[in-house]
Amino acid sequence: MVLANKLNITDQVELAKAEEKLSKQKARQLFDSGDIAKVDVGTFAGLSFIHAYLFDDVYDFAGKIRTVNIAKGGFRFAPLMYLQTSLKHIDTLPQSNFDQIIEKYVEMNIAHPFREGNGRATRIWLDLMLKKELKQIVDWNLVDKEDYLSAMQRSVVKDIEIKMLLKQALTDKINDRSLFIKGIDVSYFYEGYSQFKTEDL
Repeated sequence: MVLANKLNITDQVELAKAEEKLSKQKARQLFDSGDIAKVDVGTFAGLSFIHAYLFDDVYDFAGKIRTVNIAKGGFRFAPLMYLQTSLKHIDTLPQSNFDQIIEKYVEMNIAHPFREGNGRATRIWLDLMLKKELKQIVDWNLVDKEDYLSAMQRSVVKDIEIKMLLKQALTDKINDRSLFIKGIDVSYFYEGYSQFKTEDL
């Protein structure tokens, strides 16, 4: 089933290409325009701002809490009836050190508040927390796709693996444009999107 979209595309492959192209352009704009500084760091409102910014050209639901239950690879994300409560709880979680930030990130991943595009928006949200609190970000080029996906799957039960994986990839190049742009490409690659390079769009 192809998600309803503003482009009226009914073919899944075509939609994936359009979504990748348009949202990568917006990701670059988010950085280059300075709009990234408007994000309320570590809150659902901030994540919603990022998601809306990336996907508003494609989906009516951009930045809006999903209205259906969703699952991936046999894992069911937070049920709809608990989602609002869960997001309010995540907003109150501390984010003053590395462990707390990753724990908050894992909780937001379990919530999976949007119909589509959660991972891509939430990884930017994670980096903004790390940048604000620790003056560091993740160099996503150093995080292997399979290692990341399996660590995130297991993080629901135990988050030690994802903490170790991301800790070894931290860098203090927090305002490096090229690192941000390449990080977007890696983040999209995790989700199976690799038709376009963000820098070329």
